[in-house]
Amino acid sequence: MGKRASVGYLVGMTPSARFVCFAGCGERYPLDAIVYRCQRCGSLLDVEHDEEALAERSPEDWKSLFDARLRGGRWPEASGVWGKREWVLPELDPSSVVSFAEGGSALVRAERYGRAIGLDDVWIKQCGASHTGSFKDLGMTVLVSAVREANRRARLAGREAPIRAIACASTGDTSASLAAYCAATELSAIVLLPKDKVSLAQLAQPLAHGALVLSLDTDFDGAMALVRELTADGSIYLANSMNSLRIEGQKTVGVELVQQLGWEVPDWIVLPGGNLGNAYALGKGLLLMRRLGLIERLPRLAVAQAERANPLYRAYRTGFSRYAPIEAKKTAASAIQIGAPVSIDRAIFALRALDGVVEEASERELAEAAIRADRAGLYVCPQTAVALAALEKLARAGTVRRGERVVVVSTASALKFTEFKLAAADAVGEGARALAPNRPRELPASLDAVRAAIDQRLEERARA
Repeated sequence: MGKRASVGYLVGMTPSARFVCFAGCGERYPLDAIVYRCQRCGSLLDVEHDEEALAERSPEDWKSLFDARLRGGRWPEASGVWGKREWVLPELDPSSVVSFAEGGSALVRAERYGRAIGLDDVWIKQCGASHTGSFKDLGMTVLVSAVREANRRARLAGREAPIRAIACASTGDTSASLAAYCAATELSAIVLLPKDKVSLAQLAQPLAHGALVLSLDTDFDGAMALVRELTADGSIYLANSMNSLRIEGQKTVGVELVQQLGWEVPDWIVLPGGNLGNAYALGKGLLLMRRLGLIERLPRLAVAQAERANPLYRAYRTGFSRYAPIEAKKTAASAIQIGAPVSIDRAIFALRALDGVVEEASERELAEAAIRADRAGLYVCPQTAVALAALEKLARAGTVRRGERVVVVSTASALKFTEFKLAAADAVGEGARALAPNRPRELPASLDAVRAAIDQRLEERARA
């Protein structure tokens, strides 16, 4: 029998977690260790939870607990991450939590858009509605809270705080999230950005929060190589998704969207892929749900990449028998313009576990998908447009079928990408009449002119 639902820690449980080698060589490290790769074999790490302790609670009691926390509004449990803290970072002292009530984002029915592409059950998980405007907040709250805890414990023991600052390489969203969460604490943020490869809105965020922003004459992969060297001695902590603490927060997206569907599993989850930590995180959360009995089946996973930055797609076309990093070319989906994804092996694991597929989208395809979605009221970022373009291709191919429930993970707010919005209609070129540019009409201040313009538009809509 499960124990009675409670909003606090679970009575009788001793939840715990540790770092383990993702490749399975047997290495283990405590979660306060400053380590990002296995020191024996070089693999990325994973966070392993004591699932025997978690299984002391019944699936129905877990559901009741998570539902009660989501409705209760108590800080920090109203966060979509910390409301599931036993599955995330169970031994963290609550006083160390740094939270902006991340998660809990809307799951929106995209009925009109779905009809336009031949599907009748499409939903958008609006992760861009988080505090800094992207899903990165879900992982950053965990990482920054863990660093704050490590420094706090050191000071209580009379030692100097081991971590001086937190650093990341970023294509925009990670830098915004890191800067905000550090600004809420005593921690300093260091951001390495590829010069002229992030939007002005994304650049403004870390600057506003007081981060040290270094604009480098390189691409994301070059910035990532530098930040790995910068954080090698442990005094500056690495905040990119090769740090497995980020994955623990991001995995709650899968749990949350199933929760929002009344604990029913969709047939498909589609998301854009760049550095690919999110693909693994999504799979990890869903697999944990199944092992603990909260769900009986898994959805299929579709990871979408921009055609100009598609190393995972290329590997997928070989059955994952061959993978090679590429030099990513400029794409409107700048946040996923990554040619050497750190989490490639973890993403492949998730795709195999969830019977997944990988699709790509050209610049025109992503622009057309963005306009179709926007004309249905959605207003999506270019990365989400890549996911929608991939979904449209999968629907045309019959891989995703009418009647199947699809959830598309929208990763960031389109308000960060105004330049893309203004250029998208022009990017589709000729031959896309229904997607023609929509521009302000300059008119004299005349009632007759205004009425004529309205009549013309309504007649155009009636003929469409």
